[in-house]
Amino acid sequence: MDGESQTPLLVLAEHNDADLERLLSDTETPFISRMTAASCIELNLLYKLAAPAVMVYLINNAMSMSTRIFSGQLGNMELAAASLGNQGIQLFAYGLMLGMGSAVETLCGQAFGAHKFDMLGVYLQRSSIVLLVTGIPVSMIYIFSKPILISIGQSTSMASAAAVFVYGLIPQIFAYAINFPIQKFLQAQSIVAPSAYISAGTLVVHLIISWMMVYKLGLGLFGASLSLSLSWWIIVVGQFVYILRSDRCKATWRGFNPKEAFDGVWEFVKLSSGSAVMLCLETWYFQILVLIAGLLDNPELSLDALSVCSSVNGLLFMVSVGFNAAASVRVGNEVGAGHPKAAAFSVVIVTSVSFVIAVVEAGIVLWGRHVISYAFTSGERVANAVSDLCPLLAVTIVLNGIQPVLSGVAVGCGWQGYVAYVNVGCYYVVGIPLGFLLGFHFNLGVKGIWSGIIAGTGMQTLILLYSTFRTDWNKEVEKSNKRLDKWDHANLLKK
Repeated sequence: MDGESQTPLLVLAEHNDADLERLLSDTETPFISRMTAASCIELNLLYKLAAPAVMVYLINNAMSMSTRIFSGQLGNMELAAASLGNQGIQLFAYGLMLGMGSAVETLCGQAFGAHKFDMLGVYLQRSSIVLLVTGIPVSMIYIFSKPILISIGQSTSMASAAAVFVYGLIPQIFAYAINFPIQKFLQAQSIVAPSAYISAGTLVVHLIISWMMVYKLGLGLFGASLSLSLSWWIIVVGQFVYILRSDRCKATWRGFNPKEAFDGVWEFVKLSSGSAVMLCLETWYFQILVLIAGLLDNPELSLDALSVCSSVNGLLFMVSVGFNAAASVRVGNEVGAGHPKAAAFSVVIVTSVSFVIAVVEAGIVLWGRHVISYAFTSGERVANAVSDLCPLLAVTIVLNGIQPVLSGVAVGCGWQGYVAYVNVGCYYVVGIPLGFLLGFHFNLGVKGIWSGIIAGTGMQTLILLYSTFRTDWNKEVEKSNKRLDKWDHANLLKK
């Protein structure tokens, strides 16, 4: 390639996503040069989104992990109870709220790409209303967590301790209801760094509050979980203050408007429900792993080992969730802006980067498999059990480098209903029954249960890969235009 043709490509690589679509459509430029320049543009856009998003999710997960660490320092029984309360009950609310909040992700991402900025604030208000109302029946599950856990086979002592932990998490439900819509509202505008700074500051406050409640005030498990709820509310308040004061949100947030917020709420509920089903089926899938492990012989050791592995997996999973958010924003913005080639290219780049990072993480976990558990508890038996589970943890981490990103693409395009059907088949028809068979019939214990879970995840990942890379992105642009017209409040008022 000559010097005259190189310069425009270098200049183009410094521009934005509109340039990406033009570059990918330029068939006169040599393929390698086109892909190199396009990769520079996409990686730059991806870095600005994914890096702070990963930081936000890592910090938020670190708060939850630190709560389990504080609980674990009280004893192995407390660690097992915190794990059961977190994985068995709290993840139910997390999956439901995050899933329903992803409706905002689809609509805000595509509306922002289509320059319908005023609709973002309307979607934020509608979603917050829907999620706050949903939080009321969810809180009943927390209140009656003890009999629920006993009814599914947990011991009375374990269920009682887990219920104490869960009671302190009730305020967190309603923090989720506001936080997730705010988070998606900001991410759709590529405003991610402020949330990272707010979360980082909150983590420091959280550690101080946790130390005071657990050790100084002697509130034990209840104090550990209550401090986590308070910390989530600090994040919510911080982000909302940013929206009110930031010039970057002036076009998208124009204050509360009850008429527009409640107009079309029922349609929003239906879209949110589809989103919730998709993500809940994924979140509950690993939640069921912990519940099943509680039915094994010596459940305390199984739950302790799983608590450590799930904490490590959860922390590293946040990296993939950050890429999930970046994929959703990039695909949603490009589809909404009418850029099919850029949307397809974004999928390839974000999936490749996330996969490479996941492989590196899995290698580090295998390298440190004998010492990981000592960050949570000093028990040698737990350390040996964790070391034995680490190969399965490594496989899970690698799969998590791909699957969440593809789910982010699905959210960006609004495919939640389709993915929900895939999840039902792979997770609940294949994964869980296979896990039961391996764990109980073949006496492989927790390793057998987890192996079945991995099989279901692997099948789901392959199906999503096949579906994503066979997508007609021109049709996705057409669907986005129809969806935005339907949801545009101006059109609704005309009707």
